[in-house]
Amino acid sequence: MARIEIKVHPRAKRTAFAGRLGEAYKLHLAAPPVDGKANEECIRFLAELAGVPHSRVRIVRGETSRNKVIDVEGIDQSAFESAIDGINARRTPDVS
Repeated sequence: MARIEIKVHPRAKRTAFAGRLGEAYKLHLAAPPVDGKANEECIRFLAELAGVPHSRVRIVRGETSRNKVIDVEGIDQSAFESAIDGINARRTPDVS
């Protein structure tokens, strides 16, 4: 099981990781923080990234906060962090 800390930023243009903030990963969410939509988007995104069903992803702390602790069953810690870091490495900087 993997456990990560995230800081979410709802109402973003698209759902994507945006680096790290201390020990936490920054996650931009396209959904608004209304009626649990941001939490649903967070769970959907992380489950897809980990390759596990939505039922295997659980918010263990921070249900109503921007700072959350998430458990993901079915993937180990290092594999999940590698998947996140792989996404961040593939992002290309804006070159103008």
